[in-house]
Amino acid sequence: MSTEVAGCFVCDKQRGRIAVPGGAIYEDECVYASHGIIDEGKSRAYLGTLFVEPKRHVPGIAELSDHEAQQIGLLSSRLARALKQSEAAEHVYVFVLGQHVDHLHVWLVPRYPGTPREYWPMRLAEWPGAPKGDAAQIAALCARVRAQLATSRFA
Repeated sequence: MSTEVAGCFVCDKQRGRIAVPGGAIYEDECVYASHGIIDEGKSRAYLGTLFVEPKRHVPGIAELSDHEAQQIGLLSSRLARALKQSEAAEHVYVFVLGQHVDHLHVWLVPRYPGTPREYWPMRLAEWPGAPKGDAAQIAALCARVRAQLATSRFA
């Protein structure tokens, strides 16, 4: 079911052409999940920002097959649960924005205890006390989330 579009950031990421800190958290023939990358010119990123994407290049949620939609929903739910359990997130926001990349990517963004309300939900990373990490810290978080997923069967 995998398709690829030349020059697509998400397609390139899934095929290993773009470095992803922590690597794939989950991947099968239908879906791919990873942590967000560190923006160019920066050394850290908001910890726990995860992306769930279909392997097939589709621009939005309306273009998903029923199977893809089920798998994306199930994986998103399990990753949100894993973030709450392994990272002590008190809430996990889910966004589908899609204005920058023409390949569906579902954002899972954890809100951690102590985050002031004025940063909810779209400005979490702007909070001066926001947990941010480098590539090694992101990789460690990915390992914890992966381990948490392993306790929950994905079918």
